[in-house]
Amino acid sequence: MWRRTYLLLLLVRVYFALSPSYLHPDENFQGPEVFAGRTLSYPSRLPWEFTSNNPIRSVFPLWPVYNLPMNLLKWFYAELETGNPSPPAVYYFLRGVMFFLSFVLEDWAVYELVPFPRHRRAAVVLVASSYVTWTYQTHTFSNSIETLLVAWGLVLIRRIVEQKRRSSIFSCVMLSLIAVAGVFNRITFPAFLLIPGLQLLPHFWRRPISLLVFAVFGIFFCGIAIIVDTRFYHPSASVWDALHAPVVTPLNNLRYNTNTSNLALHGLHPHYQHFLVNLPQLLGPALVAMVLSFWNPSAIPSWLKTTQAVSALSGTAMLSIFPHQEPRFLIPCVPLLLSCFRMRKSRVFLTSWIIFNAALGFLMGVYHQGGVVPVQLAIPSIISANVPKQEDVSGKQPGISATVLWWKTYSPPLWLLGNNTSSQLDIETRDLMGISGPEMARELESAVPSCTVKPASDTSKHVFVVAPNSATFLDRYTSPSADPSDLELHELWSYRKHINLDDLDIGDDGLIPTLRRVVGRRGLNVWIARRARCP
Repeated sequence: MWRRTYLLLLLVRVYFALSPSYLHPDENFQGPEVFAGRTLSYPSRLPWEFTSNNPIRSVFPLWPVYNLPMNLLKWFYAELETGNPSPPAVYYFLRGVMFFLSFVLEDWAVYELVPFPRHRRAAVVLVASSYVTWTYQTHTFSNSIETLLVAWGLVLIRRIVEQKRRSSIFSCVMLSLIAVAGVFNRITFPAFLLIPGLQLLPHFWRRPISLLVFAVFGIFFCGIAIIVDTRFYHPSASVWDALHAPVVTPLNNLRYNTNTSNLALHGLHPHYQHFLVNLPQLLGPALVAMVLSFWNPSAIPSWLKTTQAVSALSGTAMLSIFPHQEPRFLIPCVPLLLSCFRMRKSRVFLTSWIIFNAALGFLMGVYHQGGVVPVQLAIPSIISANVPKQEDVSGKQPGISATVLWWKTYSPPLWLLGNNTSSQLDIETRDLMGISGPEMARELESAVPSCTVKPASDTSKHVFVVAPNSATFLDRYTSPSADPSDLELHELWSYRKHINLDDLDIGDDGLIPTLRRVVGRRGLNVWIARRARCP
């Protein structure tokens, strides 16, 4: 029975891995966007984390997860003599890589972390049935990589500790690699392994060679990571230059995140946010069952004595010190807590667990900003199909220049536009984020040329707007009689599976009207903007 259940959940994971939801801009701009321009010559825009004077993101742990698959795909298409792979091929290939890493490494680690064979099957199935496994773990997040590194860090710590008569040289080498990759991937990584790592002290005392191997290889891998980062940010730097003027991204990251004024730019939260808000969002009924296990005051719950629980709870407590707290920071806690708690066979729990994960799975894995990726992939063909091609005096077709205004969505990844040199498309993407309606009106007025401008002299005369269907402010342009402006928006394309949770305005509009607007009018639309009164 458990095998059939696990295989079914595996198919569910595949479905969500191939669903183009968009959970956070970091899943593109701190991963694929970084390498797509260098590897595939796609348009790309590096975020501030990679362009500041003191960059805070490392490419050392990202290279094997994103750049290596891109290079493999590029080599495969070169062997077929079909040019560069298309953006959809790259996008879904990277999603497939994340699914494979989750399926193999995460499930394997959970299997090893559970000491009793009769509990392993239940633990693996429970983790596989979590919407966090379906969605976050199959997206290109640094948090998803961190989850795998934390889990395997705990596995290696257990292997080393259980070897009473051996030095566990290989496990120490691998643990040093995971430690370096984890720190360079996310500065939060040590919080999850600091307390469990204390178990190694007796082993290192008995086997000094293990400590020596761990330290030497840790320094070696750290040196490689620093050289890789320095060469990435300063391509002309030699190895000697990297050793004398290194770029140490974890140190820059730590300095940045210990400054409260910097964190205020990203949003400040109360210190209880992780425990009282974020963990319930990730675990739902499972967290309720864990809390209820404390009702017996005569004994400490057995799950609380496990290494997984110590890692998850101590890590959450340490991360709660920092005032900027997002649910994705606690993704490593999900497989750890679900693998250490023995769920009772209760219909109430089973029903609530299925409803909770199914609801959040479809919300976060299908509908959450779900139209951004499909629309961005379709933008070149939409522009080509709706802009008339004109020939110049020499009989050649000039290139098509278009400006695409994105409003009230997550930032569109530029690399998904691909290389459009063959179709002679020049696409300018302007991310207006969540500006107000009047500001949007001014942007439209300035972007769309007036009737007095001659078409031949304006290279940006084609203006397109991408915005949620729930953005009612644009109704005045889609219904000409509703506004005296001569601007009109003509719908060209729509993607229905899109919900913008950032557009909720319950305080002003009320709960029911807001849900009717955001959910009832779900979808992401593409309009072309034109002057209605031009001859």
